[in-house]
Amino acid sequence: MRLDPPIHVFLVCFPAQGHINPMLRLAKRLAAKGLLITFSTTEYVGKDIRQANNITDYRPTPVGNGFIRFEFFEDGCVGDDPKRSDLNFYVPQLEHAGKEFLPKVVEKHKNEGRPVSCFVNNPFIPWVCDVAEELRIPCATLWVQSCAVFTVYYHYCHGTVPFPSENDPTIDVQLPSFPLLKSDEIPSFLHPSSRYKILGTAILGQFKNLSKSFCVLADTYQELEHDIIEEISKHCKVNPVGPLFKYPKAGPSSNIVGDMMVADNCIDWLDSKPPGSVVYISFGTIVYLKQEQVEEIAHALLSSEVSFLWVMKPPDVAFGYNLHVLPDEFLEKVGIKGKLVQWSPQEQVLAHPSVACFLTHCGWNSSVEALTLGVPVLTFPQWGDQVTNAKFLVDVFGVGVRLSRGEAENKVIGRDVIKKSLMEVMEGKKAVELKQNSFKWKKAAEEAVAEGGSSDRNILEFVEEIIKRSSSNYAHTI
Repeated sequence: MRLDPPIHVFLVCFPAQGHINPMLRLAKRLAAKGLLITFSTTEYVGKDIRQANNITDYRPTPVGNGFIRFEFFEDGCVGDDPKRSDLNFYVPQLEHAGKEFLPKVVEKHKNEGRPVSCFVNNPFIPWVCDVAEELRIPCATLWVQSCAVFTVYYHYCHGTVPFPSENDPTIDVQLPSFPLLKSDEIPSFLHPSSRYKILGTAILGQFKNLSKSFCVLADTYQELEHDIIEEISKHCKVNPVGPLFKYPKAGPSSNIVGDMMVADNCIDWLDSKPPGSVVYISFGTIVYLKQEQVEEIAHALLSSEVSFLWVMKPPDVAFGYNLHVLPDEFLEKVGIKGKLVQWSPQEQVLAHPSVACFLTHCGWNSSVEALTLGVPVLTFPQWGDQVTNAKFLVDVFGVGVRLSRGEAENKVIGRDVIKKSLMEVMEGKKAVELKQNSFKWKKAAEEAVAEGGSSDRNILEFVEEIIKRSSSNYAHTI
């Protein structure tokens, strides 16, 4: 039985790969339950998504029992405007452009017979909740980081415990159900020394707007962060619906992806390697390492003689970054033991039996993918939530070895330290322990997303709530 009008959920996403991936994964989950989903972000990244994934705007694509469509909007910057890299300019500019776009697009959809029943936003764009409130449309929020990080921001926003400040920048932070966090283990946007305070301000804006979201969904799972989820739910209900990338059997099509680059073919190369022999190296889409650090990693790989797959994404020239240079004759010395790519199908790579461990920047997408696919990690965080994720991966989840403490440390990690850590993760007693813990979290993730699992139940409850609120709104208009 079709509902009339259609249940139409409009997802508005911050234009960054780390936000687009989980939001689009949520879109597929919701569409599979029979909803019409519109995914929206800026035209600037939309053109790359279109090109990399053969997407046609506006045309609904069937997913499960529902559909997904794309609708991008102009951010007010022309062409490759370098001002996009100035976050102090761009974050407010995006808010201005988005607030102009949303009311117009809502009116358009209403006139075309598919009124918007619900908005979903994610961190950095709290203003979506303001627009939803003005238009009297329900709004939910997808938290794209860990529940632990959500909890840190919540307590910071409400001033429940002391945090590092200009007067005391090295203070430790103790929260309920948490290990002690050193000053460089809280999300760095909250630290007084942060270069990206505007992002911290944007995220805290989301917490000030929490009352405007009828639901907070999180890309995590109950079993992974049980105690923290229980604790924060005393203050604010958080519904874990992840890992969103991990579809249950007979789940929604994975053909719809939001990568801004076409992935290189590296699966055939992985097929040629023995099980558990390859180090996978990727620092995500935004992190840019110092040239000296890249050289130290390269020398560590040479001397350890391990096989490796290294993702070296071309740097964003808008930020003034230079292309990394590898040591002389590096590729010749490595030979068939190593492979360099500009972008990879990361989920497939981490699921491959030849991959032994993951040298990662510890973004939440990468962290939860490693946990879900049972891959131990070498943590190399830089900033933001990465430093907190690294703390949990090593000290709480027990799946990693720490290599870096982040950008605040301002230190190049030497080749000998990297080599030693690589060996520790790949062979010996520690490697066995890490692998056992990784498999434990993998099994828990599979159970969470399976039919009737904790995350699956939360997705169903969310869909039912949207339908109920939509029916109520519709009843008031007739």
